[in-house]
Amino acid sequence: MKDQAKIIAALLVGAAAGAALGLLLAPEKGEDLRGEIADYVNDLIATAKEKAQTTANNAKEYGSNVVDSVKSKFNTAVTDADIAAENAKSKVKGAASDWNNTVQNA
Repeated sequence: MKDQAKIIAALLVGAAAGAALGLLLAPEKGEDLRGEIADYVNDLIATAKEKAQTTANNAKEYGSNVVDSVKSKFNTAVTDADIAAENAKSKVKGAASDWNNTVQNA
């Protein structure tokens, strides 16, 4: 996201420089020039908003994917732990039964 911030900053600096050059070099009436500058600035603002919205959506999607991945791994770990616990419980019951038979046969 740092690269996108740099791009937006460069875009805004370029827009300001372009507007300044436009003021210096334009042979138009002041009212016409102000209108063109306002349109240009509005276009820049719209572009910046679109870029910010796209960046926010991408960040939201990435975060959602990370959360889903973590949930999936956690659920897999819990399932594996449950299986291991059942296996251990079965082995303990088997060992206890074997000991019980050994004690009763002795």
